[in-house]
Amino acid sequence: MTAKQKWIQLGILAVIMLALPAFFPSGYYYRVGALIYVNALSVIGLVVLIGYAGQISLGHAGFAGIGAYACALAPEHLGLHPALAVLLGAGVSALMALLIGRPILRLKGYYLAVATLGFGILVSMVLSNERSLTGGPDGMAVPDIGLRPLLRDMGLRVSGGEFWYAASALVLLLGAWIALNLHQSATGRAMRALHGSETAARTVGIDVARFKLQAFVISAVYASVAGSLLALQNGFITPDVAGFMHSVEMVTMAVLGGVGSVLGATLGAAILTLLPQVLTVLADYEQLVLGFVMILVMIFLPLGLLPSITARFRGRGV
Repeated sequence: MTAKQKWIQLGILAVIMLALPAFFPSGYYYRVGALIYVNALSVIGLVVLIGYAGQISLGHAGFAGIGAYACALAPEHLGLHPALAVLLGAGVSALMALLIGRPILRLKGYYLAVATLGFGILVSMVLSNERSLTGGPDGMAVPDIGLRPLLRDMGLRVSGGEFWYAASALVLLLGAWIALNLHQSATGRAMRALHGSETAARTVGIDVARFKLQAFVISAVYASVAGSLLALQNGFITPDVAGFMHSVEMVTMAVLGGVGSVLGATLGAAILTLLPQVLTVLADYEQLVLGFVMILVMIFLPLGLLPSITARFRGRGV
């Protein structure tokens, strides 16, 4: 990927973010857009881990849970502003990823998947069982970030949906910029060498354990920040944010859009966030149709939607 291609991707993403509100018939769509951007941010973290470094994780929702509950617990117990709680959650997630990543990243294939799954389940169980601290399965309220009054004082009158749409879009753009820069860096090239062959990478002097751990920590921070944004925009959080199904959704979004592509991952997040909204008319058949769509994509577009479509256009000389 060249520098020009990087800026083209960021430009496409920015133009879409700016253009979409013109087609929103109500404030509800701002909320849906913000949710898409939050999901896309967590999925970009998996692009770094799976797409760049070739390591699988089925427990990354655990880091999203850490970030979400940091925004709920830190203001209450530590007196931190919710915005600072986002940084605290990211720091705790990075430290946790550093500690557990060293032993579990020695595993490969489905052993690694099961190990990361165990971490996610453990976090979810702690959040569900520590009722006195987290509210248990009923969840807990998250303090308001308090920036909208400041914006009103500056003459910017925005609704809650509009505010979180803009905030999530800006954070996603920053996350995409970091991931694309990482792709071009020496660290990114080393991570992608691991994806091809760990043995070959080790032969040319790449510290395999170090770069696998770096990818794991970076992806954990992405998931944590996404979890924090989700908690702050909803004003309420439950242990479901750290549940197994959320981890599966994150991986599915990455694979659907194209696990090696930042734009593809964003597309995958958009599709899987929007489909349940569209398929509500099918009531009990919603999950069936969603699964059928996924099967078709994996059969006919195995690289993911965006990379497969791009490759076919290039093959036709378009």
